[in-house]
Amino acid sequence: MSAPSQRTRPLLGHCASQLAQLESARLTLQTRLDGGRSWEDRNRLGQFATPAALANDIVTAAVALLDRRERLRFLDLAIGTGAFYSALLRVSARPLQAAAGFEIDPHYAVESRRLWSKTPLDLHIADFTAATPPHSEAEKSNLVICNPPYVRHHHLARSRKDRLQRGVTDLGTPLNGLSGLYCYFLVLSRVWMTRGGVAAWLVPSEFLDVNYGAAVKRFLRERVTLLRIHRFHAADVQFEDALVSSCVFFRNEPPPAGHCVEFTSGGPLSRPHTTERVVAECLRPVGKWARASRRNRRESRTSVGIKLGDLFEIKRGLATGCNDFFILSPVQARDLRIPRRFLKPILPSPRHLDVEEVEADSRGDPVVEPRRFLMECSLPPGELERECAALWDYLEAGRSQHIDQRYLCRHRRPWYLQEHRPPAPLLCTYMGRSHGKNGGPFRFILNHSRATAANVYLLLYPKPRPSGVLSCSPGLLRTIWMRLRSIGRGALVEEGRVYGGGLHKLEPRELANVRVDGVIQALEETQG
Repeated sequence: MSAPSQRTRPLLGHCASQLAQLESARLTLQTRLDGGRSWEDRNRLGQFATPAALANDIVTAAVALLDRRERLRFLDLAIGTGAFYSALLRVSARPLQAAAGFEIDPHYAVESRRLWSKTPLDLHIADFTAATPPHSEAEKSNLVICNPPYVRHHHLARSRKDRLQRGVTDLGTPLNGLSGLYCYFLVLSRVWMTRGGVAAWLVPSEFLDVNYGAAVKRFLRERVTLLRIHRFHAADVQFEDALVSSCVFFRNEPPPAGHCVEFTSGGPLSRPHTTERVVAECLRPVGKWARASRRNRRESRTSVGIKLGDLFEIKRGLATGCNDFFILSPVQARDLRIPRRFLKPILPSPRHLDVEEVEADSRGDPVVEPRRFLMECSLPPGELERECAALWDYLEAGRSQHIDQRYLCRHRRPWYLQEHRPPAPLLCTYMGRSHGKNGGPFRFILNHSRATAANVYLLLYPKPRPSGVLSCSPGLLRTIWMRLRSIGRGALVEEGRVYGGGLHKLEPRELANVRVDGVIQALEETQG
């Protein structure tokens, strides 16, 4: 595939009203085409249309970063129905020298090409990552704006991922194998841009925090001049079914000495709620950029707390391999005649757990509704078949449903063996929405029972040094729990990561970094 031609064509006398009509037709087309695809298919293919108002804001911000004397050579590498192109025609008075777009999916591309046929847009129905980039500066684009497909790494075919890996490696920016397709788009786009050209990317914020994002952040810090990262507040994100939550602007040239990156958040791009500048050299690729702009302020304070990781070993709850099969209600366990010795109490999911303190009955089972049990058995198949025919029959039924061939199960010996997760005295929910049961995305649970928990929780086990103190003073554990419940929402959110639609997540290492004010004093008073 050759580079898109960059010839100049007039707009054929389109006035504002005609462009408004085209945009209205585009919105109608978008709705119809989206309706022709199931949500599952669009999610798998990473197809999430850019809201028109957001497209206008991004185009306005991006064009303002270019020299006013430059004629625009526009490129969208995942153009869809042309939200950014339409916005460019309507909001910018700058001369448009050329416009090009790529769209891999004919479902959108054919109709989009027809819609824009009387404008300068050259729309290629092709995969831009497999196309040959232009060789000369005159053929390249000085304005790249894109909402790339949000395709997770496990949805990429092995052959395609291998080709993408070779492409970014040849450009000196090898990416982690867990990188989503949008990461490859960011890196590969550079060879399609003029030196000094501007790019604007509507992407998930997760690359700012996760391990696989280190290579992307290194690219943004060293290979180009990162101009701005805007993080939309969860409640502001206009994508109801996507995880897109930030906009990244960069210039295609090495960063000058002492360059500062602008971090903005909340509100529209033109009027962000917060604005801070950070020296680019202080941005470590392995660090969390989501809170980089707050680091100096946070470190300048004198903290009187300690980190949760100083007190607790924090682990994810157990992953069963198939919750519907391995986690049973009391009625199911009774009907299947599974003996109690093969049933371990397990807490229900956070959305079904209405209490913050889990009491225990005389057997140590949690006094909660709904009650749930984990089917737990370490006996080898032959011995199990002899000792408990009822459980054996249930497992055989699972094999007929190919439960034993699921990813986790097929890597276990025997396939029904579960991870060892003893009861934890404290738990924290792993993820949650901005407005959860207690006004925030995360909840801390004080657990008096012998119930374990699935991987929708983080389990906090006292470390050897404080555990002796905790065992001698049960009241101290309650004190810590109450301190945790009083932690400001911002402290937890700042350590974790946020996705579109207000979904927040905390990994064990992130929770371990949370400081708990007043715990040192409580420990000293107990030991004294």
